[in-house]
Amino acid sequence: MPKPEILDPQGKAVLGALPRLGFTGVSDVRQGKRFELEFSGEVTPEVLAEVEKMAETLLSNPVIENYAVTVEQ
Repeated sequence: MPKPEILDPQGKAVLGALPRLGFTGVSDVRQGKRFELEFSGEVTPEVLAEVEKMAETLLSNPVIENYAVTVEQ
């Protein structure tokens, strides 16, 4: 996700379109991106550490984006 201090023109465009489509009550929109990685075998703490490194060095731009790593079964 873009950090809060980074302008998000796509989020603002969505925020402007929602009322025109009849949706109300939304006060802000931030648009981000999502990567889904699949692993064979058990997801160990070592694997999670590697994914954190992937997110920091390739999948995100840590200067302007925040990221979170989660595991889903």
